[in-house]
Amino acid sequence: MTEQNTIKRSFSTKELVLTALSTAITVVCAWISIPIGTIAFTMQTFAVFCALLTLGGRDGLFSWLAYILLGAAGLPVFTGFKGGLGVLVGPTGGYILGFILMALLYWAGTKLLGEKLAVRIILLLAGLAVCYAFGTLWFVYGYSKGGNAMTFKKAAEICVLPFIPFDLLKLVLALIISDRVKKYAKL
Repeated sequence: MTEQNTIKRSFSTKELVLTALSTAITVVCAWISIPIGTIAFTMQTFAVFCALLTLGGRDGLFSWLAYILLGAAGLPVFTGFKGGLGVLVGPTGGYILGFILMALLYWAGTKLLGEKLAVRIILLLAGLAVCYAFGTLWFVYGYSKGGNAMTFKKAAEICVLPFIPFDLLKLVLALIISDRVKKYAKL
């Protein structure tokens, strides 16, 4: 069996460093925040796009998992310098957790369909849609649990529609930046 045919189970030192660096970039992107009603505008989506495009699905997923574990442990890595499980189980926590689904979809999709630019873009858009749907369902449940009335449509109007143009712009920026980073860092 050739080295290329074996299943890669461990991380190289370079992959660990890049994964940790991506986690740190995600933290900084979460701190770049502009409050717009219930949900803040952040650069987290940009960080997820960059991690997946630069590191690939597996390492991008582990970068995001590390970010969530740091936040769950109470470190102030989430938007508004917040941390703790309360953020994750709160009404907006589904969007943070939805990025895991996005990374899993991207990882599986690139394994099955390859890494052509069109495939990567479609997978990121599909992953973003999954993240939106999961986060919105979570928001409806969390908001309604407090005794407030909330429909999926209303939640989508508040939590998704205002952010779509910005997330598409972040995707374009991530595509440009990640290709340059990969070229210059020889990834």
